[in-house]
Amino acid sequence: MGTTWSVVAMLVQEADADALEQGIRAVLDSVIAQMSNWEADSDVSRFNRAPADTWVALPADCVRVLACALQVARDSGGAYDPSAGPLVDLWGFGPAPRRCAPPAPDQVAQVRQQCGWDRIELDIDGGRALQPGGVSLDFCAIAKGFAVDAVAQYLESEGVAHHLTEIGGELRGHGVKPDGLPWWVQLETPPDGAVAAQEQTLVAMYGLSVATSGDYRRFFDSEGRRYAHTIDPRTGYPASHALASVTVLHTECMMADALSTALTVLGPQAGMEHARRHGIAARFLVRTPGGFDEHLSPAFAAMLA
Repeated sequence: MGTTWSVVAMLVQEADADALEQGIRAVLDSVIAQMSNWEADSDVSRFNRAPADTWVALPADCVRVLACALQVARDSGGAYDPSAGPLVDLWGFGPAPRRCAPPAPDQVAQVRQQCGWDRIELDIDGGRALQPGGVSLDFCAIAKGFAVDAVAQYLESEGVAHHLTEIGGELRGHGVKPDGLPWWVQLETPPDGAVAAQEQTLVAMYGLSVATSGDYRRFFDSEGRRYAHTIDPRTGYPASHALASVTVLHTECMMADALSTALTVLGPQAGMEHARRHGIAARFLVRTPGGFDEHLSPAFAAMLA
């Protein structure tokens, strides 16, 4: 997935830490084998290469992730789109080489024709999806969250009740630390040196997940403008508003991961309206000349309270 992972856990004396680590690696290897666009023989890559009007059999985990992705796409009006892979590649944020300048408008328009979440048909009971022709799935905005959930569920199945799992900044916590306190996590703030200091927000990760999407992780600058990796599938261009980051709290990290991307694309006003309407616990950080303005959805404020 091009990132790192870590697990902190409280183990009983007879637990085999080495065996648990190998089990965690096996879980992550399975996710990569199914959902990585960087692996030519992954199940997602196999779907992307399939001829038009072909039903492609997918593993149960892949079906579950695709079903969640399509639901978020429907709810957000396409602000999140699991078929936006060609646009991600065009802008240099996928397996394709990085860019230092934006693509031409006609290139963007042409590649947008290959996208469209509403063209994908999913047969959940049959464990298959229809490749309508030229559609490329990209689970980069949801697979990390799913992997966090998968690792957490594996640990629970092995009798590990107290643990904190992190992959690329997305986290899920269960139980408590050895001192009896929750797994406290400080919410991420963009590392802009000119930003005024502000009070940090801590969240108790007790049966909870957190995911953050922002414009400061992967981007390039061209002619005085920043182009971030979060692509708006509705336009074909990176999201361009004053929203610096969105953090979502949810019981499932997979859902928090996808929702943080959708809300980032929607922007501060439409994103907050969407969060209010759907009861999403979200924190929006909006850039201002003096630093950041923090806006909390009602569900987020209630969780902190």
